[in-house]
Amino acid sequence: MEEVRASSAWVATRSAHVFVDSSGIEKAVEEIQGSIPKVKWDFEGIHYFDNGPLTVQYLFVLDALNFCFWPDKDLNYDNLALGLKEALQDDKSVFDADRLQKITGPQLRNLLKWPRPLPLENERVRLLHEVGLELERSFEGKACKLVESCGKSAANLVALVTRHFPGFQDHSVYKGHQVFLYKRAQIFAADLWGAFEGQCYGEFNDIGSITIFADYIVPAVLRQLGILRYSSDLASIIEANREIGSGSEEEIELRACSVYAVEKMRELLNKKSGNQVPDHDLIELLVAKFSTGIECGIGSLALVLWHSVSISSTP
Repeated sequence: MEEVRASSAWVATRSAHVFVDSSGIEKAVEEIQGSIPKVKWDFEGIHYFDNGPLTVQYLFVLDALNFCFWPDKDLNYDNLALGLKEALQDDKSVFDADRLQKITGPQLRNLLKWPRPLPLENERVRLLHEVGLELERSFEGKACKLVESCGKSAANLVALVTRHFPGFQDHSVYKGHQVFLYKRAQIFAADLWGAFEGQCYGEFNDIGSITIFADYIVPAVLRQLGILRYSSDLASIIEANREIGSGSEEEIELRACSVYAVEKMRELLNKKSGNQVPDHDLIELLVAKFSTGIECGIGSLALVLWHSVSISSTP
């Protein structure tokens, strides 16, 4: 994901609200060196897995919908993952491409057993229609065909997903420069790798090309560690729990500087340890170790985060 790394670095060197502190990186690396765990995918037991194409279909639908839970205080990623899992267990054709193209908001709520309208429900329905239509048009209706087209390359898979499915095109314009982040497309590749343990549909020869998934949890963790510093204006906004607009300079800087900072941490860890540390392993450790009671505002939200959260369960 060189476009993600390069554009994030471009933002980090011009940022007016968020700053990467190299001394904070040094200190954090010293503390975590040698303690990066291997976290088993689905240790919570909330995901569907049958070791076959249906799991790929499930993960693609799940990752298409993996955003914006915060307006409903009772809703989170676990509700989505488990709700879709149970729906698929009840009806193996529920995520067929032709059915995705026709799904309605009330039907999606019913699948998730959710008693009220979902946040951005119309957008979620639109994305499912888009997924169903393009899978049918280009990949015989099957997400596994999409994965088979990538040539065992996670970078190619992300490129395919963002090319064919506009809803996964997570990019912004910052000071006239295009910035690529590709959160959910990268999560799809990482979920496949984790679910299939690097085999079959999860076999990628370049899984290390995936960056962190730039969301609102990561900058909060990095700030607590002293790796990110905020301007006084941005700090005041966050401390007051005021919303930060999606696509604003502040939001883009928070996300892009997080990617850049973790890349710098990974480079330093690799240099010190002599091993190649994937970004997703590193951020798992940071979130698990340091994310109790962090306040952070990003992407039109401001909330208090509690307890440790895995990378694939971030809003």
